[in-house]
Amino acid sequence: MAESDETPSPATTPSTAPIYIHPRREPFEHGLLPIPKLIFTDGTQTLGPIKDKLLSSLSSSESSTTNQRVNTESIAESLQISLEHARLVLETIACVLHSDSDPLVTAKPSEVGSIGVNVFDLVVFLYIQSYKRLLPKGHKDSAAVADVWPSTSAFDGFLSALSPLQLVRSNSRRNMPSQSDEEAHQLSYLQKHLGNILSLLSEAVEGEGDETLVLSAEKFEHLGFLFYFGEKGSERIPLSQNAPFFANSDPDMPAVPVPAAQVHDWLLQNIASALERITERASAKENGPTSAIDQDVPMADVSASSVKSSLSPRGPNFIEGISKTSYVRQPNDLKGSSVKVVNCHESVIYILAPLKYATVYGCSDATIFLGAVGKAVRVEHCERVHVIAAAKRICIINCRECVFFLGVNQTPLVVGDNHKLQVAPYNTFYSQLEEHLNVVGIDPAINKWDEPVALGVVDPHDSLSHPAGVSDVQTESASRIVPDQFTNFLIPNWFEGEQSGSTKNNPFPLPDAYMASQQRRQKNLEEIKQNLREADLEESRKKELTTALHQCFNDWLYASGNIRQLYCLQNE
Repeated sequence: MAESDETPSPATTPSTAPIYIHPRREPFEHGLLPIPKLIFTDGTQTLGPIKDKLLSSLSSSESSTTNQRVNTESIAESLQISLEHARLVLETIACVLHSDSDPLVTAKPSEVGSIGVNVFDLVVFLYIQSYKRLLPKGHKDSAAVADVWPSTSAFDGFLSALSPLQLVRSNSRRNMPSQSDEEAHQLSYLQKHLGNILSLLSEAVEGEGDETLVLSAEKFEHLGFLFYFGEKGSERIPLSQNAPFFANSDPDMPAVPVPAAQVHDWLLQNIASALERITERASAKENGPTSAIDQDVPMADVSASSVKSSLSPRGPNFIEGISKTSYVRQPNDLKGSSVKVVNCHESVIYILAPLKYATVYGCSDATIFLGAVGKAVRVEHCERVHVIAAAKRICIINCRECVFFLGVNQTPLVVGDNHKLQVAPYNTFYSQLEEHLNVVGIDPAINKWDEPVALGVVDPHDSLSHPAGVSDVQTESASRIVPDQFTNFLIPNWFEGEQSGSTKNNPFPLPDAYMASQQRRQKNLEEIKQNLREADLEESRKKELTTALHQCFNDWLYASGNIRQLYCLQNE
């Protein structure tokens, strides 16, 4: 099938403005695992034989179908990793796959290992494990400054020895990469490695004296793991729907494969156009006025007293720079299915909505409630933050003194340089919670809050240099909150307005020890109230007792940090 000479770049549709290709952020933000045996830096030299081994592990009936799926055991054997890590691979792929109808995405937790993943989705996933995240602008590599400030801390290396609270008050926050910077970095990575990725998806056929690589329509679909078309204000257009290949194929006949070189050239053309557009927009932004809701604003370029909430149908909703207040977002306030909470401090943030993805970055001394997150939560570079989340999975990276109240269907991941983390069972509800859990596919009967998995202290996907041997050190894991320190979190019902639902209690069952502790405290409270009612005290003594109780309550409010929430609730 020959490509038309009139194929435009960037891709266009009749009577519409050009639409540009974009990298899917999800695999790069939520799909990278710091497991050394999953990272291949030699292109196809190692991955090619692994792909062949995976395909050879299929039975003849499986290899002749379009499924070509491999299970936990096959992945563990082919990659020489543990069964636990093989399952982690499957769970990670499930949360970033481009097709929500894939059997792995819709599988019950008990079925994930046996259903497995398509070999070619796995190969693409493994290839991008070599991706290195973008460094902050003007950042000096840690090796270059080691003689001045030697440290093996991921905080010190990435954040220039600043804690999250110090970072937001420092001018260095202006060096954080913008969303456009990150998109350009991802596109450049894909541009560089596209030939290798296509060769892994292609098949060799005999040509005129040479072997030619061709790409079938089915294999082309797997590129949707990495790319899509679309613009602000429009839905994402799958790669296959905007490609000039296979467009006029007879639905009753298999489409004729096209030369991989032709696909390669078409994609490179579109990537080049997208990168050129990003450069033009950046130049225009530097030379003209900026908008308060510009999605290209650097992630951390906000002052501690400012408040920004940026909405984009194509990108995530940004909640930035919230300080010393409460902040509520409901479904009608959000566009799209992703949220990023960035550089918020001394605040209580409520997101009462169903989501696919959520990121909490660079926050301190805050309580952040995330409603129902059906794919993944990422919490990074936070300090003294309480995160309350009902989610499919959560990844915690480079955090200090944080507490996580979790209702999660998969084991929490703890990565990087973490200190004094605590985990606890989910501790709240709002009236629409069960409805939102059902929408995003979270099962409240399964809660693996107390099974954190600690991976490496160094993230191999950052672009920093690290001292020799530090990558072999396991990160500090999270400890469980003791039952007697566990408390419930109250979400005021007036936040929801008329959008009331049927949830009346926490849908995640509490473990017996935590339930018994709550019941014991409730019983003690009732006994104290009864004793106070029956106490035969003089009026002056009653006033003294009331004053003492109020003082103890105030002391607790300030010591626990709950004074902020109470103050905010009074002003709603």
